[in-house]
Amino acid sequence: MRDNILSVVMPVYNEKDTISKIVEKVLKLGMVKELVIVDDGSTDGTREILNGLKGNPRVKVILHEKNGGKGAALRTGFRAATGEIVTVQDADLEYDPNEFMEMAAPIEDGVADVVYGSRLSGGKPQRVHMFWHKVGNSLITFTMNFLFNSTLSDIETCYKMFRKGVIDGINIRSNDFSVEPELTAKILKNKSLRVYEMPISYYGRTYAEGKKISWKHGFGAIWTILKYRFVD
Repeated sequence: MRDNILSVVMPVYNEKDTISKIVEKVLKLGMVKELVIVDDGSTDGTREILNGLKGNPRVKVILHEKNGGKGAALRTGFRAATGEIVTVQDADLEYDPNEFMEMAAPIEDGVADVVYGSRLSGGKPQRVHMFWHKVGNSLITFTMNFLFNSTLSDIETCYKMFRKGVIDGINIRSNDFSVEPELTAKILKNKSLRVYEMPISYYGRTYAEGKKISWKHGFGAIWTILKYRFVD
């Protein structure tokens, strides 16, 4: 895998306990050209930690004055990314960036345009976690597959990796967690894109440990899938 080909976009909101460690893990990878951190209005001291990173030439720190949601942060981060390949990294420790190299291989080899890292396809360590979250994710993923004639197993995964030209061509409208189904719907709608899926590890958090997405976001996800099945 070549060095300096990957832009990692990291949306951040109140992650002072994990931000330093995840930044360190990402920057250890030679393939990472840049880490684009978009702080989405943190109020817990995360911004003070990020201020200490501004002198690093491989780190771009962008500050939102108000919390706009994950979609808003990704929209900002994708615009600032310059690598040949672009991916997303949450600021917690649920996902392991050491798996970027494996995910990027099909894109660099010219086989894939988009690669999803699935937490549900088996083969990698995955925390025994919240049952109803899995049920909700399965329902959302089934709806997507049914409407778009696809076979993905985990559309809500954070780990989505794209050729730069792919993500540049997507107009993200969602500001909140609905960005996940919106991105997938728009990718699947483009039948020229070659989409692949690979198993990844998942070290899920509980709500007590800082998890933010809840079952309520599932209703928004279903609506978003239906919406983008019929509109652009």
